[in-house]
Amino acid sequence: YIGAYTWIGDAVEIGDRTVVYPFVYIAGGAKIGANTVIYPGVVIYPRVTIGSNVVIHSGTIIGSPGFGYVRCEDGWLHIPQVGGVVIEDDVHIGANVTIDSGTLRPTRIGKGVKIDNLVQIAHNVKIGENTVIAAQTGIAGSSELGNWVVLGGQVGITDHVKLGDGVMVAAQSGVTKSAPPHTKLFGYPAREYNKARRTYAILFELPQIARKVKELEKRLKE
Repeated sequence: YIGAYTWIGDAVEIGDRTVVYPFVYIAGGAKIGANTVIYPGVVIYPRVTIGSNVVIHSGTIIGSPGFGYVRCEDGWLHIPQVGGVVIEDDVHIGANVTIDSGTLRPTRIGKGVKIDNLVQIAHNVKIGENTVIAAQTGIAGSSELGNWVVLGGQVGITDHVKLGDGVMVAAQSGVTKSAPPHTKLFGYPAREYNKARRTYAILFELPQIARKVKELEKRLKE
């Protein structure tokens, strides 16, 4: 099924039983597998490959140019982003998600990944199979997530970070360093969960600790 007012470019391939709702834009050369559902208002740029059994909700943009610039005398020069995007089978993508094109190699979303609304995935990112990403998360360029990673809401991951299989990141954490498999991270900058929890426990006692230090300083001066 192809809905009204949908635009499909040259040499696009769409698999059997795929549903494309109205007002979708699919650029030339894109490939879409079987049993996939694309909701209204989705934009699919060139050099995008989407697997089978994929669901993409409204407002999502796949394959837009990655944020790559080089400073020059006259300002900032944009680096062409020609790597495209690969979305493997059984991926679910929420509303208003942006997945940028890779620079030379594709940005890749692994099989079975689930992405909530309002997520930004930058160029050259690789996301392993069955990873879950909650709303308002941002993943900067060239970062790599292993299989079965879980990211809470509003997580930020800086560029070139690698998270091993099974890593879990608590909501609103800022990940600035790579982490080995099955690590639990929390806070900003994100640290191992139990260490971060102890730090935050002390943090709320700082006013009382500061008063005690001032009292001790006063006594030492007497």
